[in-house]
Amino acid sequence: MFRHGKARPANARHRILLAAALLTLAVGCSSSPEGATSASAERHSTGEGAEPAAGGPFWVDPDSNAARQIRIWKAQGRTADAEALRRIADRPVADWPSGDDPGPGIRRAVAGAARNHRTVLLVAYNIPHRDCGGLSAGGAPDVAAYRTWYGRFGDAIGDAKAIVVLEPDAVAHMVDGCTTPEHRDERYQLLNEAIDHFKKLPNTRVYLDAGNPAWVPDPGRLVEPLTRAGVARADGFALNVSNFQTDESVRAYGARVSQGLGGKHFVVDTSRNGAGPLPEDPEQAWCNPPGRALGTPPTTGTGDPLLDAYLWIKRPGDSDGTCRGGPPAGAWWPEYALDLARRSRA
Repeated sequence: MFRHGKARPANARHRILLAAALLTLAVGCSSSPEGATSASAERHSTGEGAEPAAGGPFWVDPDSNAARQIRIWKAQGRTADAEALRRIADRPVADWPSGDDPGPGIRRAVAGAARNHRTVLLVAYNIPHRDCGGLSAGGAPDVAAYRTWYGRFGDAIGDAKAIVVLEPDAVAHMVDGCTTPEHRDERYQLLNEAIDHFKKLPNTRVYLDAGNPAWVPDPGRLVEPLTRAGVARADGFALNVSNFQTDESVRAYGARVSQGLGGKHFVVDTSRNGAGPLPEDPEQAWCNPPGRALGTPPTTGTGDPLLDAYLWIKRPGDSDGTCRGGPPAGAWWPEYALDLARRSRA
């Protein structure tokens, strides 16, 4: 992946409805027994207990890569490293279902979230001609396959409470020219279809990815492509997915994009932006940069009426690709995860 104003009354209503829905979830989550011991909290964070550690309104996967790594390192006597990695394992991160049928993984996440009265975080990332042949190249082989894929994706969500971040890179690659002209009409059509499909689900919120400030520095260039892609029918747009731009810069950028879209809301990926972007080597600053840190933990308490949530959309510790000695894109890289966790200020 390259990754390289005041709300109108309708948007104020949007914000109120979101807050009410998440408050309902939070109330439902507050029924755990009082006086939980530190041992039970540890079981929660490492997947050994019946419920995950607290993650606000969002589901924490008790069997995530980070949770499994904690168990491995504890068995090896790496207790300090295991403890540091809890800064990832105890937090909700998005699931990126893959393969021809995303259903099994989604149904597992939905079932876990339902048991804990939480909202599941999902990324739909399978658009044809994905990543323009880059390190995350692939996606559905054709239009029919993509329609089948997002149909299975939505069917697996059903009536569960979910947030779907739709197709990282897809819009920004049309802005930067990476997506060739012969594929653009097809992509716009598929993004519109996917938004409509997911919005038919009763409890699913959809945010269309819009890149980041370092990738498309002029936010005005995103307005027309996002509009053509159907963002007006989505709940908003997503920024900074898999990137490292600071909260402050992304918030300001998001406000300008929102202004061009009539006050549309947005979410921000803060999974790895705690130290900001790598200052040197800007052409490769997006790919497994060293010295980075976990960012603001996932929360809906943003203090900004346009910013619905800070989320960990990129899974901290998953590689960006084979740059800097990393494994293939999306593969778990425990030592990189540990470095992010050690540098965390949260």
